[in-house]
Amino acid sequence: MNPRILKSAAVLASAALALSACATATPYGPAGYGSRYGYSEQRIDADRYRISFAGNSVTTREQVEMALLLRAAEVTVQNGYDWFSTVNRATDRDVRYQATPDPFYYDRYSPFWGPRWRYYSRGYWSPWYDPFGPDFDVREIDRYEATAEIVMGRGPKPAGDPNAFDAREVIDNLGPRVPRAM
Repeated sequence: MNPRILKSAAVLASAALALSACATATPYGPAGYGSRYGYSEQRIDADRYRISFAGNSVTTREQVEMALLLRAAEVTVQNGYDWFSTVNRATDRDVRYQATPDPFYYDRYSPFWGPRWRYYSRGYWSPWYDPFGPDFDVREIDRYEATAEIVMGRGPKPAGDPNAFDAREVIDNLGPRVPRAM
């Protein structure tokens, strides 16, 4: 087998292995310090905050929403309140597409010169002219960010409000399920 192809395959395999080791969900922690992922809060009034949590492309929507509720509960307890109610709550989905060209195409020909032909496609070698260039793998990448405006209160939570949460119960129930930084 061609040593050049073996070298390319080994480099690709090691890069994929290294990237898969780094591909973990956003750990629960503050955003900033070189990362836009994590939680942030902004005080609006004495008993009102805007809280958000941004996840990376590996963090699921459920994880982002759990982290948001957990941070809202922590802010509530830190400020001496017992419950919080979400006034406005939204989860945004950011979708982008990433195209990766066939690595064996650029191994032999530069991107600026050379015939445009497909080496291996659908189980067959095909050295004829391809007007669209090399094959591409297209992958959809999702990223979620949840935001909520909360109002905090003291005493028992309002009985008929489905948007009201007991802060200590939320911490007890969601705290162990949210991935933390190592």
